Amino acid sequence: MVLASQQHDYKTSKESFVSGMTGSTVSHINMVSFVALASIALHSAIRSRFPPPKSFHFLSECLVLVLPLLLSITLFADRPGTLSTALLLPTAFLCLFFPPHESGTPLPSGGVVSPHASPTHPRPAPSFQRDKRGQQDAAPAEDLEATHLSALSTYRAHMMLMTVLNILAVDFPVFPRALAKCETYGVSLMDMGVGAFVFSQGIVSAIPLIKNPTYSRVSLIREVASVLRKSAPVLALGVVRVILVKSTQYPEHVTEYGVHWNFFLTLALIPVLRVFLHPLVTRMPISLLGLLVALAHQLSLSAGFTSYVLNAPRQTLISANKEGLISLTGYLAIHLLGLSTGTLVLPHSPSYFRRQQAAARRRRDSNGNARTDPTTTTTQQRVSMPLHRENDKTATELFSYAVIYWTLFGVSRYFDIGGPGVSRRLVNLPYIAWVAAYNTTFLLSYLLLDLAFFPTPLAKSTYSPVSGLKVVRRSSNSSGADSAVPTYRAYTSGPPGTATTMTPGPRPVPAPALLEAINRNSLAVFLLANVATGVVNLSMQTMYASDGRAMGVLCVYAFGVSAFAWVVRGQRLWKL
Repeated sequence: MVLASQQHDYKTSKESFVSGMTGSTVSHINMVSFVALASIALHSAIRSRFPPPKSFHFLSECLVLVLPLLLSITLFADRPGTLSTALLLPTAFLCLFFPPHESGTPLPSGGVVSPHASPTHPRPAPSFQRDKRGQQDAAPAEDLEATHLSALSTYRAHMMLMTVLNILAVDFPVFPRALAKCETYGVSLMDMGVGAFVFSQGIVSAIPLIKNPTYSRVSLIREVASVLRKSAPVLALGVVRVILVKSTQYPEHVTEYGVHWNFFLTLALIPVLRVFLHPLVTRMPISLLGLLVALAHQLSLSAGFTSYVLNAPRQTLISANKEGLISLTGYLAIHLLGLSTGTLVLPHSPSYFRRQQAAARRRRDSNGNARTDPTTTTTQQRVSMPLHRENDKTATELFSYAVIYWTLFGVSRYFDIGGPGVSRRLVNLPYIAWVAAYNTTFLLSYLLLDLAFFPTPLAKSTYSPVSGLKVVRRSSNSSGADSAVPTYRAYTSGPPGTATTMTPGPRPVPAPALLEAINRNSLAVFLLANVATGVVNLSMQTMYASDGRAMGVLCVYAFGVSAFAWVVRGQRLWKL
């Protein structure tokens, strides 16, 4: 009886420990997050200046990539600039006194070239990249995952690492309360983590749209069934979590999502809601669609849902989970803005999906608005994609969107649109704009670091010195034989023009190996982290742990989760 009373008292105290927070400032959140960029800069400086086999192994990757993130949210949370400086000083030293290492650059697919490989003798192009004349012309959309943007892998893995570290660190006093989730209004690192997870989910959800432009015109019933089948495991996890939390008397923050709702349920239902908007995807810019959904959600909040969420008693199943249900539309808007970003960064050219949309509209017009059979897409209907990435153009477009989102955030805050502040609980317009601006900016920053430390002509758009037209690279000469030096031909719908010869540079490099491993099995890593967090909280009273003990537990936890990702990096455990 006494033990049960003590457990109840601790549960109540723990819920109070994580409740009532008002957050920090946007600039502080940005400075804490900047540590991640500084760690990548140091890692890139080392990797670009020393032979790959000797540069990094698991322990050194943990030291450079994981430990700084942990320190940024604990011991250095109040002075993140000091930690960033400590990382940037050795980076500057390496850049000033050690020349870049240029040979043996890994392939973009993650494969490794021999350190003695010559950059003037690239591998032959895959057979699927050649046309009838044996010429390497344009990369198919199906090759997206094989030539993914390394900056995107880095961004998603760092987002997952921050989430994994935060969900346990928040239970210890060493984690500042200013970084914990806000009660109603305010900004914090954990508030951003929730939105970043949804934004990242939207980015990778663009893959089917890019691979098959008719994907969004599949039968609605068949598409809903397909999405439900893919979301079923996450939905099941949400239900299991509810059962476990209620049966173990685990401390919970009711105003976060509701009495029974949790983030797994939100993640599972967002793709289902997106399906009903697919008829609009090929008819208008997805970013505009996302902003329209955000505005509609804000109008509904202003019309009365804000008062309902904040003041309505929890008397029914719906009112008991009002936060989770009402916020779904706002999270859908964030997902759509992430989806729009995915159409920019996943293809080799940021304009590829827009050209797909334009081509689809032309086909509808030419067919008298008749629906195209999604199973029959001829070669003539497909829009060609440049063989190599145009990362400079991608960076330019990301910068433009970042400016738009930050402007929208500033305007919404200046005019108090959405209430007295940013609200993750309501997912109001300022929160949606902040999430989009933050994630676009940091994705852009990772891309700029890649361009700075691993410059290559293959990551830039190329224009003919004769006509001024953009040209597409290919690796064969006019006779159809493989050429050691790639040629470039005009990117037009007519006959090829005069080809110009350029000297090839090193190929783009993949993301750091540990981050690639985390990104490859991110859901499994997230599940393991949730289980480990539960075990730690059930085995010790984290709220009363000293800073030294807390850091010891957190270091072991971070190392264990990272080691799991590293051990299973050669296989995909769970793909949704």
